[in-house]
Amino acid sequence: MSPSKVRVATVVQKSTLVDDMLRGLATLPLTSLEAFLSDGRNAAAAESYLRRALEALLDLGRHILAKGLGEGALEYKQIALALRRAGVVDEADGHILLEMAGYRNRLTHFYDEVTTPELFDICAQRSSEIRQVRDSLLDWLRRHPELVDGEL
Repeated sequence: MSPSKVRVATVVQKSTLVDDMLRGLATLPLTSLEAFLSDGRNAAAAESYLRRALEALLDLGRHILAKGLGEGALEYKQIALALRRAGVVDEADGHILLEMAGYRNRLTHFYDEVTTPELFDICAQRSSEIRQVRDSLLDWLRRHPELVDGEL
């Protein structure tokens, strides 16, 4: 695959989707497990918001790899590893992104094994990591404007 330019429109779309999903998560009662369990719809909403945020984040990473670096990565875990290997994210954010990719895969393929308390814990304690990694991707793009088709 030959590198071209990272599309600002794609970056904005994926980044906005991450923010929208995190805002949706923030509307849920994440102060305590009891509050979260008080309405069965909370877990369904949390799963959807979280999965979509993770997919948008990983798709943003895939776009950076494909367009900016000319590296195709098909599976989400491969995206995390390739971004770390290329120096787009540091070791810590790369580790977080790898965990996120694994969790997204569990939400999608092993959804029946994800418990509501586990889902609550991730949404309540770790959702800020999604924004952290997204910000790292955006910072890297800002430091490499030659790889982007416009201004972020």
